Amino acid sequence: MEIAIISDTHLPRGLRRLPEACVERLRAADLIVHAGDLATLEVLSELRALGSVIAVRGNVDNAEVRAVLPEAAMVNAGACRIAVLHDAGPAQGRLKRMQARFGGADAVVFGHSHIPLHEGSQDGFQIFNPGSPTDRRRAPHHTMGICHVGEELAFEIVKLD
Repeated sequence: MEIAIISDTHLPRGLRRLPEACVERLRAADLIVHAGDLATLEVLSELRALGSVIAVRGNVDNAEVRAVLPEAAMVNAGACRIAVLHDAGPAQGRLKRMQARFGGADAVVFGHSHIPLHEGSQDGFQIFNPGSPTDRRRAPHHTMGICHVGEELAFEIVKLD
């Protein structure tokens, strides 16, 4: 199983759109996860046209999105569980804080910072931020994530430019 992971798309905004390399990976994935800040329901509809979607709301999402999407979600991926939320809070202590909050999960996917991150603990718990495919801010590249699901979860940050 392969999960395509995006966050912080902030669409629509001017001429900004998802890069074609991102769309191809979304279309090919078994599941699309969006970790918040879609902005509008139209973006969710566009993603659903590409495949099955699990999404959570973010801090810039409009009232319609906030009314439809949860703050957090749990994805069952094979024998693994992945929690999804938008803002995982300050960097200091994040790994332990997320493991305590989502004790039944093998990993937590989040967004908000637009900065890609993959971190793990000695016991195998992981946190993953895919960055943003549309608004890189301080990150050097537009990015997204892929999670390869087998007996364990293998996360990959994909540079889109």
